[in-house]
Amino acid sequence: MSSDASALAFAAPIIVSALFGRADQAWFDALRRQHFPPERNHLDAHLTLFHHLPPSAADELKHRLTVATRGLRAPQAKAAGLMSLGRGVAFRIEAPALVHLRAELADAFAGLLTPQDAGGWRPHVTIQNKVTPATAKLLLAELSRGFRPRTVEIAGLAAWWYRGGPWAPLSRHLFA
Repeated sequence: MSSDASALAFAAPIIVSALFGRADQAWFDALRRQHFPPERNHLDAHLTLFHHLPPSAADELKHRLTVATRGLRAPQAKAAGLMSLGRGVAFRIEAPALVHLRAELADAFAGLLTPQDAGGWRPHVTIQNKVTPATAKLLLAELSRGFRPRTVEIAGLAAWWYRGGPWAPLSRHLFA
């Protein structure tokens, strides 16, 4: 049995995320470690494109992610602002080319998307979640005082198996 077939046997949904360059990943991770409740922080900072694709889409997804990244320059992106999540705080990411790429993938997998993934996409990186609204408001105000938009590097795209805990890698696809 191939590793793909073995992984499919677990019937785990697939998550798709953008991969950040090392410096930006370290910056987001440090903020997440500082502000996310430690007992709930099981993942590195991430920019999710899709939250739940069926395991049956694995091969087609890997092919499409390869085509979407191979030989292409990374899309320009920036942490353009902060956003309230009600019970948390996130950085709003602006990346028009990534929005376009995600829309193409959404069209390709339209019949397989959950309502969450079929709805509009708000690209963001969560650095705090699952806190009281008052705690989230304080962090939003604190970060807003010194915030300046900054360019972030999108190094590639990745697919992950979701099995209830930390994500297990399925594939990585780097831009040129």
